[in-house]
Amino acid sequence: MAILGIVIFALLFGVAAIMRSGKNPGKLDAFAQCLADRGAKFYGAFWCPHCQAQKALFGSSAKSLPYVECSTPDAQGQTAICKEKNIQGYPTWEFADDTRQSGEIPLEKLSEKSSCPLPLK
Repeated sequence: MAILGIVIFALLFGVAAIMRSGKNPGKLDAFAQCLADRGAKFYGAFWCPHCQAQKALFGSSAKSLPYVECSTPDAQGQTAICKEKNIQGYPTWEFADDTRQSGEIPLEKLSEKSSCPLPLK
């Protein structure tokens, strides 16, 4: 009976640890959310090394970015939304004022364009 109790406790502890690990906030979560709230969009493609580098600037907060995937799953075409938006290269950032910037954009420049504050280091 004691062994069963230990096994159940271990399972519950493991499940709780897994659930907590997915909820740890990233350092730039609020910044990424602010970009989304202010109407910024990040258009990219899964196969694009510059898009991966842009996401890497955000670390674990990349999951909170206002990201739009432009590549079809076979990497041979472009999604309808990106065709409609006339996205020509990756990454492309579009801002609420309808301006665009292409290429890897430093966090400071994204902050300036969006008026989203960067967290203090």
